Amino acid sequence: MDKIYLDHAATSPMHPDVVDKMIPYMTKIFGNPSSIHHFGRQSRHALDEARQSIADAIGAKASEVIFTSGGTEADNLGIIGVALANREKGNHIITTAIEHHAVLHSCKYLESLGFEITYLPVNEEGHVSLDEFKSSLRPNTILVSIMLGNNEVGSIQPISEIGSLVAEHQAYLHTDAVQAFGVVPINVNELKIDLLSVSGHKINGPKGTGFLYIREGSRMVPNLYGGEQERKRRAGTENVPGIVGLSNAVVLAAENFEKKKLEYVEFKYKFVDVLKQQDIEFSVNGQLDGGLPHILNIYFPGTNVESMLVNLDIAGISASSGSACTAGSIDPSHVLVAMYGKTSERIASSIRFSFGYGNTMEQVERAAVETARIVRRLTK
Repeated sequence: MDKIYLDHAATSPMHPDVVDKMIPYMTKIFGNPSSIHHFGRQSRHALDEARQSIADAIGAKASEVIFTSGGTEADNLGIIGVALANREKGNHIITTAIEHHAVLHSCKYLESLGFEITYLPVNEEGHVSLDEFKSSLRPNTILVSIMLGNNEVGSIQPISEIGSLVAEHQAYLHTDAVQAFGVVPINVNELKIDLLSVSGHKINGPKGTGFLYIREGSRMVPNLYGGEQERKRRAGTENVPGIVGLSNAVVLAAENFEKKKLEYVEFKYKFVDVLKQQDIEFSVNGQLDGGLPHILNIYFPGTNVESMLVNLDIAGISASSGSACTAGSIDPSHVLVAMYGKTSERIASSIRFSFGYGNTMEQVERAAVETARIVRRLTK
């Protein structure tokens, strides 16, 4: 039985080109980039090239890119680092109720230090209200952290409009772009973003890699202390093979952007069309149109999410109930709770399918047919 992987929002397979680019830096080019000899200079050159490639992809300067161990560290460094460095200007932070836990838990930590956090609600499509956002801005607001695209339901926030509002305020704008990067166009200057988090393993790059963009002139304290790497903003010997792989994944994502976007949208529509043809009851959580092209979150009335996932896995289909960071958790999806309320049946009966590199239309159609069979069996 051929396995079908439809959980690319949790992690994605590494692109073969990325692997090929990394191998020399795990075998021959192994020097410490901080060393001044030949071996070190080789590694330093690779870092410089990677930093410039990533900066070019988002319209930034190379000096504004900090390499991290992934999206979680980038979120933590951006949110906590900026909040602590700017505390004399105020202690108010704005975020949303549907952020990734890397953002929410960073904010909870700051609350324990005396910061005040506003958690903006969302509507049933997973969007924040611009009017509510405007009314939440205060003179003592120092940071706004709103994700670009949601990792569970795919809703895209009005970052451009929010960026224009924050640009006229003292606050910094951070956006978690981990799920949106590679499928949504991002230019940090056009969107007026001050900080942006990205993870390598979501874009067919290596796990344990990522970066934080931080606008030149922004004040931030580090969360790691040691050497002077990354302009004293992130101590520790750089993961050269991983950074080379990350850079290559970013370049590939930019090159294939439009093609991927169209393909994933077609996958979503095919999956939904097959479910309709199979005549089962379901509804899409959030929007079918206008969200992240690769994420499809579906509510199947009368089913149980654990039973669905087990049966899908037995059938060779890998999907999830939401964020991989909460796998095994008995807590309901905080995203669906924010969208539909704590008593909604959707919370216990929704599955996220997410598409990516290696998927075919045949796989998507076969997965949808098998999903319909499982739903019929479980709702008898």
